[in-house]
Amino acid sequence: MSDLTFNKIAGAVLATGLAIVGLRELSAGVFTPEHPSKPGYMVEVAEEGGEGGAVADTPPDWGTVLPTANVAAGEATFAKCKSCHSIQQGGPNGTGPDLWGVVGRKPGTHGGFAYSAGMTDFGGKQPAWDYDHLYEFIKGPQKYIPGTKMTFVGIKKPEDRINLIAYLKSQGGTLAVPAPDPSRAPGAAAPAAGAAPAAEGAAAPVAAEGQPTATTAAPASTSGGPAGQAPAAPGAPAAAPAKK
Repeated sequence: MSDLTFNKIAGAVLATGLAIVGLRELSAGVFTPEHPSKPGYMVEVAEEGGEGGAVADTPPDWGTVLPTANVAAGEATFAKCKSCHSIQQGGPNGTGPDLWGVVGRKPGTHGGFAYSAGMTDFGGKQPAWDYDHLYEFIKGPQKYIPGTKMTFVGIKKPEDRINLIAYLKSQGGTLAVPAPDPSRAPGAAAPAAGAAPAAEGAAAPVAAEGQPTATTAAPASTSGGPAGQAPAAPGAPAAAPAKK
């Protein structure tokens, strides 16, 4: 290939490159993109606990939910705990203590396990692992008992925690199931339908000025007529007296 042919090819490639760069700069100047100040897909979520926020996750009425809890589902949820805990009578400790009989057991007292100072302090104040404390601890161990060795992130769904606690209760738990709380039954605090009846001896409703009420007796006649007879209207002829 001669030098002239090479120069022609190189010139064509260079011209093409310059044309591409020029067109890009020209199009960028003509079609300048304008980015919106606020993305149209942004969704604002109300903070929990504020107006329109999520319902607070508080312990349920155990006397109502435990008898109907799904123990098999709780056992399936416990699969997340097996890497650290055994749950058999006399079972070995692992990264965490054996959980046989944990429901009703005093926190931080299972033999042979070196508990954290946070758990030991908690056990000094709490006589037993009851349902409320297990519910809150399983939701977020590090948040509920700072310094605990249990680094598990927690089980967030209330239904899963209820089922898990029901399963733990079935594995050597000694804490009795409380009776249902009537005050927490659905509709227990609902107001009675309709207006409340008036109290005995309450005053009758007052009628409009000048108008007798339904229970007000007609005034006695002031024109000498028989008692109970209403007075004649102004300008009307008087009624004839009855013959004796």
